[in-house]
Amino acid sequence: MSGEVITIFVGQAGAQLATFYWELLCTEYGIKTNGFLYESSIVVDPTTQAFFTEKAISGYKPLTLIVDLEPTAIDKIKIGNYKCLFDEKCLIHGFEDAANNYAKGYYTVGREMIDLVLCHIRRIYETCCNLQRFIIFRSSGGGTGSGFTTLLLEHLTEIYPKVSKMDFTISSTPNLSMIKVEPYNAMLTTCGSLAYEDCCFILENESLYDICKKKLNIGLVTYTNLNRLQAQITGNMITSMLSKDVNGGPNARLDDLRKILVPYPRVPFSIIAYSPLTTPSLAAYSDLSVYQLMQECFQPDNQVVKCDCRTGAYISGCLLYNGDVSKNDISKALVDSKGKLYPQFVDWTPSSFKIGINDRPPLTISNGDLDATKRNVTMLSNNTAIKEIWTKLVDNCGLLMRTKAFYHHYLSEGMEEAEFFDSLNNISTLVDDYRLIES
Repeated sequence: MSGEVITIFVGQAGAQLATFYWELLCTEYGIKTNGFLYESSIVVDPTTQAFFTEKAISGYKPLTLIVDLEPTAIDKIKIGNYKCLFDEKCLIHGFEDAANNYAKGYYTVGREMIDLVLCHIRRIYETCCNLQRFIIFRSSGGGTGSGFTTLLLEHLTEIYPKVSKMDFTISSTPNLSMIKVEPYNAMLTTCGSLAYEDCCFILENESLYDICKKKLNIGLVTYTNLNRLQAQITGNMITSMLSKDVNGGPNARLDDLRKILVPYPRVPFSIIAYSPLTTPSLAAYSDLSVYQLMQECFQPDNQVVKCDCRTGAYISGCLLYNGDVSKNDISKALVDSKGKLYPQFVDWTPSSFKIGINDRPPLTISNGDLDATKRNVTMLSNNTAIKEIWTKLVDNCGLLMRTKAFYHHYLSEGMEEAEFFDSLNNISTLVDDYRLIES
């Protein structure tokens, strides 16, 4: 059996994503909204046990925790279509939000809830035979997603030092956000990612928005569209890694991602690209070949992050295929792509991508914006171009810090002024690290 994965959805962004994520997995494994199997379903895939625990009375229950410091988003789950799927003990909320303040989530309000959250994580952990990884979904711009997640990661590292931690972070996007202190929150929590995480995948609402608008032709893009898209991309990636080894063998472990994508701890941040981005109305005309799928993944508009990998150097990467794909097709595509698709690699690493194949059809959310296709590919890469995100973050935080703007909101919660400067220096050093890798 594949090892278990405990998913933790933090803050409003995480809670809103959770419903779509579990809708996707329930559809994949033939599980109804109440946790029981459809009569026609025969679950033979051992990876089911990686996400769910089976109970005789209540059916399949997700190995998950959904936590927010205020009740609104959690209450919506409790009255939603999947209210009977989740164990009530896995839905945790407080009664005072973090007010978009990292310090509230880390120093004050978050500390009032951390023991309760850790208690429920321990309860889930004790039901696992071979816990493989914690996977966290959150936003870095809000107070709960930034501050409380950092506090949680700190404790998880102390209590479960041998269990890896993977993070899907919706990054700060000033062009779409109305939160003035979002750069502060993102800067402070990024330092926590560097200290406590094994692998972090960055997603940006602006990139997801552009995909919905330009690729999927959605007139009025809502957070529902963004969450469905994010759930489908991340869900396909995770189930693919659990189903097949990146070298083609059985019983893959998500730990392979850390070995492939993160050469050393200072650069744990990776980029996701996905293909095909196809609407139901165009699906009949877009049966892309393996080579065409690969070609699209190297285009910036198929990435969920605003940076151009063609301007940077690849440190590492892997291509995860789902569906009707053969090894011969991939081998031919790799040969055809030499000198055409592959940009620059750093000179101290092999100039190639690891390949993973999962013959199960791609996951699709019902009534979603992406159409069901015969095959898809998710490209995961560690590229020095991601330093563009941190460069912008340093610039935005620097502008605020010159006048000590909004400092009082953080200092009044017990945070020290020196932490701003230490964090800014840490992110600036991260940018320098990427520049050194390129040289």
